[in-house]
Amino acid sequence: MSVRQKKQELLDAMHRARELEPSSFVPNKLLDTLIQRMQLKNDAELCRVLEVQPPIISKIRHRKLNVGATILLRMHEKSNIPIRELKELTAASRTPPEGRVHH
Repeated sequence: MSVRQKKQELLDAMHRARELEPSSFVPNKLLDTLIQRMQLKNDAELCRVLEVQPPIISKIRHRKLNVGATILLRMHEKSNIPIRELKELTAASRTPPEGRVHH
């Protein structure tokens, strides 16, 4: 599979996942935790380690693209953080809709 095909496959998976994610998704905790645990300096280093183009991480961080199964799996493979924990970080990053209070 060519690099272009892999990139397109990753983008397609992310777009499908985006449709399933709530609009209140805030991925900063997930990305920041990965950077901290992997002892990286910034998003650019995270991109290199995850082998994704910088616009992918930027779009995730700016909530234009949600974390899909493909990138979640790559995060797990590169960081050795269990998928369950990564998913929990993703869930912990979500904020309740305004006006709702969770007890």
